[in-house]
Amino acid sequence: MSHRIRLRVYYEDTDLAGIVYYANYLKFIERGRSDWLRDLGLDQRALKEDQGLVFAVRRVEADYLAPARFEDMLDVTTALAEMRPARLILTQEVLRDGAALFRASVTIVCLDASGRPVRLPDRLRRLLAP
Repeated sequence: MSHRIRLRVYYEDTDLAGIVYYANYLKFIERGRSDWLRDLGLDQRALKEDQGLVFAVRRVEADYLAPARFEDMLDVTTALAEMRPARLILTQEVLRDGAALFRASVTIVCLDASGRPVRLPDRLRRLLAP
């Protein structure tokens, strides 16, 4: 199951050449992951407050395929590629009119209040189980 959000490229997202600054793609896919978890029914704020657990990016492997520009409407997709006891591996894309502009494989880990890796919350594992 793939999750999708839609966003517009604003002037602040672009560089002097009028294209989306490369680091902003990481912001776009962060929004996609946050909305994906929210739409699954997982409240990250409550998870932190109640259990002291947070998610952190451990690894990103990214391919920049084509530029996005000011005023473009983009779709950000997020899909689960693999679930391990303490991490998720997600595939994410930024698309314009169905054409991929950016692709990434993102490894997310679950951390406790001291910053140590811990098992994913049971509720999340149940939500993502096949």
